[in-house]
Amino acid sequence: MGIFSGLFGGKEDKATSQSNLKINWIPLTDIGQLEEIKNQSKTEAVLIFKHSTRCGISSMVIKQFEKLFTEEHQNLKVYYLDLLNYRGISDEVGYTFQVMHQSPQLIVVRNGVSIENVSHYDITITNLSRFI
Repeated sequence: MGIFSGLFGGKEDKATSQSNLKINWIPLTDIGQLEEIKNQSKTEAVLIFKHSTRCGISSMVIKQFEKLFTEEHQNLKVYYLDLLNYRGISDEVGYTFQVMHQSPQLIVVRNGVSIENVSHYDITITNLSRFI
């Protein structure tokens, strides 16, 4: 395995580990975090990524979303919401930020309100630089 990973997977493994370092997921696991998000959004854009671990489309989109991140985007606050384990929080996100539930879904919050709301493959063409 070592020979083959050196020949075939070395560069890819480095790229994969680098892309994993570029996005600092913040798990959204407590309803109280929504108040934190609103407060943080007063000084910077905050992203919420709603993901279903059982959905093939969601799995494909999250991988593409991670590839959007560059060094420029490293300081973006990105919350990860597992829809299956935290459905109540997902419902509250929709109510708080006045967005209809979708999966997968990217919600961008600034000044306590949703300024962007995209779902499915539209997430993969989002210009993240607009939110820096």
